[in-house]
Formats: sequence, structure tokens, C-alpha cells
Amino acid sequence: MTRTVTVGLDGSPESHAAAEWAAREAKMRGLPLRLVNVWEPVPPLARAPLLGEETQQHWAERSEMGAPTAGGRGRIPREAAEALRLSHPDVEITVEQLSGRPGEVLPGAVEDAELLALGSRGLSGFGGYLVGSVGLAVVAKCERPVVLVRAGEQAADEHTPDPDGTASATISYRPVVLGIDTGSPDDAVIAFAFDAAVRRDTALHVVHGWSLPPYFAYGLPADPRLNAQLAADEATILAEVLRPWRKKFPAVEVVELSRSGKAADHLVDASRDALLVVVGRRIRRSPFGTHIGPVTHAVLHHATAPVVVIPHP
Repeated sequence: MTRTVTVGLDGSPESHAAAEWAAREAKMRGLPLRLVNVWEPVPPLARAPLLGEETQQHWAERSEMGAPTAGGRGRIPREAAEALRLSHPDVEITVEQLSGRPGEVLPGAVEDAELLALGSRGLSGFGGYLVGSVGLAVVAKCERPVVLVRAGEQAADEHTPDPDGTASATISYRPVVLGIDTGSPDDAVIAFAFDAAVRRDTALHVVHGWSLPPYFAYGLPADPRLNAQLAADEATILAEVLRPWRKKFPAVEVVELSRSGKAADHLVDASRDALLVVVGRRIRRSPFGTHIGPVTHAVLHHATAPVVVIPHP
């Protein structure tokens, strides 16, 4: 089966931003773009007034926007495809309407996809895939790379600003940011980040966070020499992990950022100047809970650039 770049659409501004991102990625990779809308039938209890006006409105909007038409395709992916064909005429675009719970249907629907793009709006409110348990379930269950794109993300945001500060899609790309765990680095995560940098002819910033000595937490006097030695040791470990990758991708400018403190904080900071943040997620096939790891969870909800989550064993 032909690989595709797939995007999940729910009619929200963030899912349309994800579709635009996915179209650019599909063109860059020379792959078809597949638009998928998962229609979740309105449960009878959603009509009950005890559930509140906001809940009823959410389900009413989903039913109105996502219900399949007589032709078998919902309005959301059909209209999105028409717009994308105008802005990306060189990209082959297909649409698909599925039914069920998005958190359960999407992971299985993209088993043959190169990656899945979703819209992300944060932790609160209805609408969008990355909302509470629904979005986290997609990320936690999907065994293909998942890219989360926020509303308002545009092609110009991927590039460094013009000298006067205005956004531009005609000059160099911003760097790709990779979060790495030097204790258990995964080849799939690192390879995706290097490949993303190569495709855009841009730099790769590799971020590694390491823990401060115990005395820091208890307010005891710091030992500058010990701190310096720890920093040097961690930097050396990071350099050793990246050494074979530098040889494999000699054209990529690699900036190593080994810093004390929480890795999630450093990655969120780095995302402000990035075009993409790449993090990993260990595959866990437990039927209970949404296990994506604390660093990835924090980055998903606080990074300002698109975030790609790479599942790995």
C-alpha cells in the first residue's frame, strides 16, 4: 500500500492548520495527502439537559459538521480537500469518512501512513483532537509518528523572520529541535529529526536535560567544581550519542544543548524559535490509561511550534 501523509479533520481551526501543514509535508516528501474525518454518532444522553449547554452544543456541532452525506463523504474533508487542491495543486489528495470514537479509530486507520497530523488547541474546551482524553488517546495508541499543529500555524512561521521582523516563507528555515534521553536514545526518534533537518536544509538543535545534584534540592551550598564536572560529563555523553549521526548526516549543522534542569522546560523554551520539535514516546500496549511520558506530555501542551511524537519500543 502507498504511504500517505494523513491528517485528522474535525472542522476546527487547528485541524485546518494541521491540514495545511500536512499538505506542505506531503509535497516535500512526494506523497499523497489523505484527509480523514471520524464522525462520532451523537449519544442519546448528550441530548439530556442535565449535561449542560456546552456539552449539547459540542455534540450538535459534531453531528452537523461530521455526519456522512448520501455520497458517503462528510462535508468537512470534502470542503477541506477542495481548498487544499487550489493551494497545493501538485499534491494528490484523497478523502475518507469513518465512524466511531476518534481516539480509537484514528490509530488503526493510519497503520500504513508515513505520519498523522492533528490539530492541537491545548487542555481545555471542546473541539479538536488534542483535548483531554480523546487527543491523548490518539497519541498514546498510534504507532506511527503523530504531529500536533496549533491553530494559526502558517508556512511563514517555519522560516526565520525578515530583517524587519516580518514573517516570510522565502528565506531560511528555523531549526528543528530534538529532545533526547541519553540514557536510552532511540534511533527512530533521532533519525526523524535529522531527516526533517535535511529536507529543509536547516540546523538541528539537540536538547538534553540532566538533574542537578541532590544538595541543590535541599538548599545546601553548591559545589562549583562538581557542577562543572557534571556538566562536562553530560555534554560528553550527548556528543557520543550523536557522533555516528553526525557522520551519517555531515551536511546537517548540529547544535548540542546539554543543560541542567527539566528537559521539558528546555524543550518548551527552544520551541519558540523552532519550526518543529521532535520527541519520543515508548510504546505501551496497556488497555488502561494514556501513557506518553511526562516530558512528552508537557511539551505537547506548552510548545509553541508543531510537535511530532515518535513511538518506539
